[in-house]
Amino acid sequence: MYRRAWTLLVVNAIAMGIWAVVTAWYVDRPLIDPESSFLGSSWFRLPILCFGALFLDLVPRAIWLSRGRVARMPQLIRERWHAHWSRERLLLVLLGIVSFYVIYVCYRNLKSFLPLVSDRMYDRELHMLDKVLFFGHEPGSVVHDLLGTTYVAHVLSNFYLLFIPMVAIMVTVWLVWSRNLSYGWWFVTSQGLAWTLGTISYYALPTLGPGLEYQYLYQSLAHTGTADLMNSLVNARQGVLWGDGQAQTVAGFASLHTGIGLLWALMVQFTVRTRWIRVLFWVNFGLIVVATIYFGWHYIADDIAGVMIAFISFYVGGIASGQKFDRHGLASHPTTTTSHVPVDR
Repeated sequence: MYRRAWTLLVVNAIAMGIWAVVTAWYVDRPLIDPESSFLGSSWFRLPILCFGALFLDLVPRAIWLSRGRVARMPQLIRERWHAHWSRERLLLVLLGIVSFYVIYVCYRNLKSFLPLVSDRMYDRELHMLDKVLFFGHEPGSVVHDLLGTTYVAHVLSNFYLLFIPMVAIMVTVWLVWSRNLSYGWWFVTSQGLAWTLGTISYYALPTLGPGLEYQYLYQSLAHTGTADLMNSLVNARQGVLWGDGQAQTVAGFASLHTGIGLLWALMVQFTVRTRWIRVLFWVNFGLIVVATIYFGWHYIADDIAGVMIAFISFYVGGIASGQKFDRHGLASHPTTTTSHVPVDR
């Protein structure tokens, strides 16, 4: 039933893999696992992620429902296994995790190779566009004047840095706990498309970002974890350029923080009934956009491009997974024995 979705996901992963291999050959650099320090190598980490997702669904639930009575736990685990972990669910989790991991690792490698492929930079053009859009003013300076440069800096920094661990968490949540399997395919397929489109945008219009190219505009900000991250990215980029570094992650256009943040908010809006959760993710998206300008991670055009990537990925992933868009909202095909989560209207 979801052949279009998983075919698109797998083809996307294969295409990213081929692109990464060819580019690695071109720049004469090896492909690396950018997160190899976490749970070991990828061949070991992938089974851990898959079995970990299964464990998180079965065991904590059994402990909670049994109220700590060990004798009841095996029965509760068996009931959950038969009710929730169908062959279709197992395919979604296994194929979703593996394909997304391949796409993300290739994204990280291709992003790292970018300065070795091309030395073109479009910071000057996008900076001029920023000043035109803000009537001759610097967007970052305007936001600093409005919000201040101390307490707000720490709040925005925490939200911005939270994005990194949330990437894997959100994929796992939708694959394991989406009550309608089509929502799981929709989420992971859209995620894969967004990271791929973001990678294409880096190569189409490479930039450093205002925080690196025009550092003097952001020197008044309080020292935060975001400042430490930006400094580490600069050092890593220099290491790659001088040949003694493994990976770098500096690439401005487009803002995938903005794109993925919006994609999360759209998915929650269309598949989750709980109002406060929907509001939370829209607030998270808004704070991410503000943070990109506040800290100088991105130009205004970067955020606009990120929004476009989110909408394209959301729609294409929806069509591939069987969603129906019309004037009255969204209709999807129920695919599990449990009722799907309706959309509030």
